Amino acid sequence: MPTAVDVAALAEAVRSGSRAHIARAITLVESTRADHREAAGALIRELTASTGSAVRVGISGVPGAGKSTFIDAMGCRLLDRGNRVAVVAVDPSSRRTGGSILGDRTRMAAFASREGAFVRPSPSGRHLGGVARATRESMLVLEAAGYDVIIVETVGVGQNEIAVSEMVDTFLLLTLARAGDQLQGIKRGILELADVIAVNKADGDGEGPARVAARELAGAMRLMMPGAATRRPPVLTCSALTGAGLDEVWEAVLGHRAHLESEGSLEARRAQQQQDWMWAMVDAHLQDLARQTPSVHAQREQIEQAVRAGDLSAVDGGARILELLTADLRVDRD
Repeated sequence: MPTAVDVAALAEAVRSGSRAHIARAITLVESTRADHREAAGALIRELTASTGSAVRVGISGVPGAGKSTFIDAMGCRLLDRGNRVAVVAVDPSSRRTGGSILGDRTRMAAFASREGAFVRPSPSGRHLGGVARATRESMLVLEAAGYDVIIVETVGVGQNEIAVSEMVDTFLLLTLARAGDQLQGIKRGILELADVIAVNKADGDGEGPARVAARELAGAMRLMMPGAATRRPPVLTCSALTGAGLDEVWEAVLGHRAHLESEGSLEARRAQQQQDWMWAMVDAHLQDLARQTPSVHAQREQIEQAVRAGDLSAVDGGARILELLTADLRVDRD
């Protein structure tokens, strides 16, 4: 028999800052077991009153932009300022095995070894965009534990940037010079999500090209967001290697948060995020339910084989699964 989770005791230990219990709580909210999901829900309800004050930052960027190195350097600077900093680094998982590299702790060695730092690699699983379903809950656990800066590093593929932008206050886009045409290499969609843009690796021979790239991106943002009243994301240069420009990037992050607070939209943004979270949980639960109900479970392999063989279209296969799910739910209700 699985051991029941003492939710009240776990919540109290998390609020006291116990690293072992923080890790246990995040493992709980990442679990897909039904009893764990129920306990996780109760835990989040216990902790919610202790959350809401942290600075929440999402960081994404083109491949090779140096996201983990940037977070390592930035995290150390924030710790020196007296902040407590937690990083949730979402790693891509294999769709075949569920395995994940989870290498961010080694790429953030200096930061991860510091007092006041917490790094949690989180496998993305099969969910859209590569963002773990439990990332939001992990952030709340870390906030309740007293971390006042929460950084979510994306896997940098697909639509995960959208998912991350919907759970943070400020979305920071890292890019670099000499990566080809800046406007070709970075899609308009992610530029529209960005609240702050930083061209990294502005050191040595790359300093000049980084400044050119920053000017090009700033010009692109003026074209995309015309009008004097429109807030455009600042475009800065920095070097995670030397530390140059990192303070200015963080001040831009705080400046964006202050802008949200001054116009009263921070609270509205977080309220919208709660609504988005609700529907994300519904979508995830329905996917799990569709795989677990008796009729779908019994016929799933047959339907999948028919779709792979071309005997059944994906549309018809999906409709068949929904019919089976609906029938099972009707039986349960009756």
